[in-house]
Amino acid sequence: MTHKRTHAPRQRFLGASFAFLTLLGLAGSASAQNWPDRPIKLLVPFAAGGNIDVTGRLVAARLSETLGQQVVVENRVGGGGIIAMEAVMRSAPDGYTLLWASTNVMAIVPATNKVKYDPIKDFAPISQLGSSPQVLLVNSKVPAKTVPEFVTYAKAQPAPLAYGGGGGPGSASNLIMALFLNRADLKMTSISYRGTAPALTDVIGGVIPVTFVPISEAVAQSTNPAIRILAVSSGARSARLPDVPSISETYAGYSAVSWTGMLAPKGTPKAIVDRLAAGMARAGSDPKFIELLRDNGIDPAIEGPEKFAALIAAEIPNWAKAIEIAGVKVEQ
Repeated sequence: MTHKRTHAPRQRFLGASFAFLTLLGLAGSASAQNWPDRPIKLLVPFAAGGNIDVTGRLVAARLSETLGQQVVVENRVGGGGIIAMEAVMRSAPDGYTLLWASTNVMAIVPATNKVKYDPIKDFAPISQLGSSPQVLLVNSKVPAKTVPEFVTYAKAQPAPLAYGGGGGPGSASNLIMALFLNRADLKMTSISYRGTAPALTDVIGGVIPVTFVPISEAVAQSTNPAIRILAVSSGARSARLPDVPSISETYAGYSAVSWTGMLAPKGTPKAIVDRLAAGMARAGSDPKFIELLRDNGIDPAIEGPEKFAALIAAEIPNWAKAIEIAGVKVEQ
């Protein structure tokens, strides 16, 4: 009898604990089933008006219709995207705070700066939207009309050519150029600019001979006689410039693109993640939505949580390699 009395309190405690945990699980399940019952916040790490902001707003508008609740875009700028990333990381994993992420904040910034977030461990991938290649273009006075001709021309110059480094050493355009130079066994000198637009202006004006710019900027200038488009940085040709070859047609396996997609804080219920992913997929089945993406320089690739997670995991070491090749100073 003494033996039974000794264990009875422990058994009651375990039984109560199990019941409590069960209730928590049921509460979480019910919360996910009722979601969303109020507006959802989508944090964009960059200023309004840029390409990432525009695509985030396109997605927010479509999901607002699909979910029956407003998806409100909030531009949380600062720290090269770090402030928004850390804000989402610290948010409750309840589906009401989401992140509109890009290559920059997921793969480049964590490799060059001290950050408190882990791009893989601290977020739950929902869906990729697509990718945006950059375009290698030259001033029209450069005689090259193809990538091989440009490489031959550049190697024949008595001094390294200058190129527009986009938004600086750690920018996507500068890193894409670094990968290209590495594959072409070519040396050129980077000139830093405050973004790709002023670099493009200087190529048009003949101040520098070559640069990489996002495809949306290149398409806008595609009929300008002062420039010549040579190639796109994606692994295949872009639907926006179907007659322009990809660099991979000269250097097999070359692919360097910026991508965007939606994430949630780690621990967000799978039911919520799956519903958001389904909403993204539904938008992707609409030809008008796809046309809007292409008009904004996005090659659509709407992939769900598993494929998006695999993309992020693969892209992080790829961009780390680009950072190493480019010799970008990494914050210690």
